[in-house]
Amino acid sequence: MTDVPRRPGLQPSRRFLLSAGAAAAALPLFGVSAGRAWGPGPAAPFDPGPLCRPAAAEGPAGPLKPIKLAWNATAICTAAAPLAKERGIFAAHGLDVEFVNFGGSTEALLEAIATGKADAGIGMALRWLKPLEQGFDVKITAGLHGGCLRLLGAKSAGITEIAALKGKTIAISDHASPAKNFFGLLLAKAGIDPESGVEWRQYPADLLNLAVEKGEAQALADADPRTWIWLKDPRFAEVATNLSGAYADRTCCVVAVRGSLIRNDRAAATALTRAILEAGHRVHENPEDAARIFSGYGGKGSVEDLAAMLRSQHHGDRPVGADLKRQLILYGDELKQVNVLKRTTDTAKFAERVYADVLS
Repeated sequence: MTDVPRRPGLQPSRRFLLSAGAAAAALPLFGVSAGRAWGPGPAAPFDPGPLCRPAAAEGPAGPLKPIKLAWNATAICTAAAPLAKERGIFAAHGLDVEFVNFGGSTEALLEAIATGKADAGIGMALRWLKPLEQGFDVKITAGLHGGCLRLLGAKSAGITEIAALKGKTIAISDHASPAKNFFGLLLAKAGIDPESGVEWRQYPADLLNLAVEKGEAQALADADPRTWIWLKDPRFAEVATNLSGAYADRTCCVVAVRGSLIRNDRAAATALTRAILEAGHRVHENPEDAARIFSGYGGKGSVEDLAAMLRSQHHGDRPVGADLKRQLILYGDELKQVNVLKRTTDTAKFAERVYADVLS
């Protein structure tokens, strides 16, 4: 399931209108406790609604609140962060946001947030859930978008569908990567044991395509922007993405905030979450502008390619509240099946523990 790219002047999709209407009818105030953070269609003048609108339309009164936000400057799926900074969305919500570029391990990033070296972060749910199971004082406050993971197969090896991967080698950047976790789920659903039915072989992230080209692997699993760029090579076929099938409405990246910030300065946690959700709407509404901004922060690929990547993702789908907790439970149940989370983990209690509703 893939959304048709939306450009200014086009009417919103039927899916978008139905979801927006349902959210507006059921949630007259903040619109968040049980649904998604839907914004208006591209044809309408921009108004983020009560969910994302700053408390005062004329801007913040008084000094801005300093906030440190951890992110990965090479990950296109975090484009909402630089857009929020460059287009004044953070400032409109009373925040002075400093970016902390984190390209290291997820455990180190979450520890940085939990210990106050950063106040919040944006990252992939499938990379964060296992470390969060271990008890970091970090709470997920919103989903940001769906999509950005791709499984590419070598056409020469006949890898054009999941079933063809049995007994084959898949190149990955690390054994705790969200790509390995997600496509392991798809393998299991296809009846292939993700541990013994395939071989996962680790390579430097920028060399995954070369491993396939040399025949050392028959497929690769990673995230945009690399996979989008590699897909332009006619020797590769897109086997699946994390929007395939039943995952079409699942969030990929999430916003998470330090637990102590939520407890001690809930207003700041709320403002940050709202600002990022508003910026996510802007990415959905104008991916070209988001791509230009992200490119200025060192994003790989042309502005045209980056905008196409953003259009291929679901930046108009930003779950919060009960919907996000439902998705976290589903991911938890699936990750238990492939031995990423502990089999003894109560996923309903886990979702309650790692999610914080700062919007209602």
